Amino acid sequence: MLNNIAITETALFPILFVLVLVWTLIWEGIALWKAARVGSKNWFVALLIINTLGILEILYIFVFSKKEKPSVCHSHKNGSLS
Repeated sequence: MLNNIAITETALFPILFVLVLVWTLIWEGIALWKAARVGSKNWFVALLIINTLGILEILYIFVFSKKEKPSVCHSHKNGSLS
């Protein structure tokens, strides 16, 4: 019985390791791409160096990288833009 538990734990570790690795790489890639696109050099470096298993990356993507909506130009009666 004890031998079966050791085999299960030994087989489970590589599977969990690969799942965590894939999870982290996906979120890291998306966050780094997004930071590079908007020119956030500080965020890019922080995301590249700090490994938080996707937590910081998810926060950056959904909270910190929100762009401000561009202001809409209104036309005047004479056709000029302001």
